[in-house]
Amino acid sequence: MPQSPYLRALGEHRAQLHPSLRTYFSAIPRGRIGVGEGVFERVGTPRRWLWPLLRMLQRHGVVHAGWHHDVPFTVYNRTVAGKAVGVRILHLPDGDWTMKDAVSARPRGRVLDQLGEPTTLAVSFEASTDGGALTLRSSAVGIRLGWMRVTLPWFIAPIVRLRESAEKPAGRQRVALTVDMPLLGRLYEYEGTFTYRIEEDVR
Repeated sequence: MPQSPYLRALGEHRAQLHPSLRTYFSAIPRGRIGVGEGVFERVGTPRRWLWPLLRMLQRHGVVHAGWHHDVPFTVYNRTVAGKAVGVRILHLPDGDWTMKDAVSARPRGRVLDQLGEPTTLAVSFEASTDGGALTLRSSAVGIRLGWMRVTLPWFIAPIVRLRESAEKPAGRQRVALTVDMPLLGRLYEYEGTFTYRIEEDVR
C-alpha cells in the first residue's frame, strides 16, 4: 500500500501526531474510503468586494465566495497513485458546492496541494507538527490562467495556513484554514469540527 504524502513529508515527526490524526493522514487501502461529517463554524470571507474575484475560483471548485456560519459539510478521502485525493461538499442553503484537491509528497518535508477541477491553484506547503496537531504553511503559490501556469512572487503570494488537531471529546477533529495576503490581510478562512471513519468504498 502506498504511503500517505503527509506522513512521508513529516518523516520521523509523524510519531508526534495525535493517534486519531495518524489514522486520518495515513494512506487509505484500495476499496476503502475515508468519510468525514461535520460543521464549519464559519467559511468564506465577510469582505464583499472579494466575492466577485473568488467566484472565478468557485467555478473550478477551489474556494466558495460568500460568508457563511454553521455550514454542514461532508469529506470523502481516497488514496490514488500515492496521492491523497479529497472531495469536500459544503451543504449550503442555496445548494451543495464541491471542492476537490489532490495532495502529493515533495522533497524536504513538503507537500503539494493541487486544487480545483481542472487544477486551478497549486500550493506548496511545509509540513510540521505542533502539540499533536498537523500544521501546514505555504511556501509557494501557483495559479493557472488559461494555458499558462504562473508562480506568484513572494511579495504578493497569499500565505495559507492549515491546522488539523484532535478535539478533547473523543472522535472529533478540528480543522482551521486561513489565507492572508500582504497589505490586504485576511482573504479567506474556514474552521470547524468533524467526525471521521474508514468504510467500504461503494461510491
